[in-house]
Amino acid sequence: MSNPAISSNPAFSGKTLTAEELNRIYNQPAADLQRPGVDQPAQQQAQPAAPIPPDAGSARPMTYENTISKTVLLFVIVLAFGAVGWIATPMFPALPIIAAVLGLVFGLVNAFKKQPSVPLILLYAVFQGVFLGGISMIFEAQWSGIVMQAVIGTLCVFGATLLLFRSGKVRTSPRMNKIFMIALVGYLAFSVVNVILMVTGINQDPWGMRSGWLGIAIGLLAVLLAAYSLVMDFEGIQNGVKNRVPEKWAWSAAFGLMVTLIWLYIEILRILAIFRN
Repeated sequence: MSNPAISSNPAFSGKTLTAEELNRIYNQPAADLQRPGVDQPAQQQAQPAAPIPPDAGSARPMTYENTISKTVLLFVIVLAFGAVGWIATPMFPALPIIAAVLGLVFGLVNAFKKQPSVPLILLYAVFQGVFLGGISMIFEAQWSGIVMQAVIGTLCVFGATLLLFRSGKVRTSPRMNKIFMIALVGYLAFSVVNVILMVTGINQDPWGMRSGWLGIAIGLLAVLLAAYSLVMDFEGIQNGVKNRVPEKWAWSAAFGLMVTLIWLYIEILRILAIFRN
């Protein structure tokens, strides 16, 4: 959830770096940790600095504007192919499952690539759109109006998290990151066990072990994890803009936001379904 594609770039760290410091990071020996201009021989200081690496300060940097535009484009693709999934699922009931598997594959590939790949990110949006459209149609057929409720709930959580982040009241910390990772691993382990029990028929409940108040409590925990993941995404974007990383990394930032919001929507959809069941 911390978007390893972004965190692998040193310029996405929380510290604001000057051009000289960025150049120094990329060119100095690993053991030389001095700041430029401190306790250095005069002749060394007089030498002209090498060109700043592109990934340390780009002439076409990532900005909030181009990050927002790329995020909007991805969600337009998700909505367009969501309509395809909504229409096609009654004729091909297995379509959402196939799209979910392909979306997971492209999501993992994108998350761990060292450089962002626009075609792979777009393909992820396509398959996730088909999956979301199909699963939303199934839920809407069972519980009328639930999709609109889930969309409104997702937008409310996103908006509240963004406002709290902009106000400075919510930030990540090393300690909270550790707690987040522990909770996330526990949630994933529970989800995998639950899926296995449902697939094998050991648990015949439509929600497996996530039925009733236990399912609602686990869903609320997942919503909190997704909200904290949004904070991590916002901080990554803020640091990327501040350190002038190349514009291509805006695609990774948009991808990270999309992953988190899709996860948030699915969790809220499931909570509402359990309530209405």
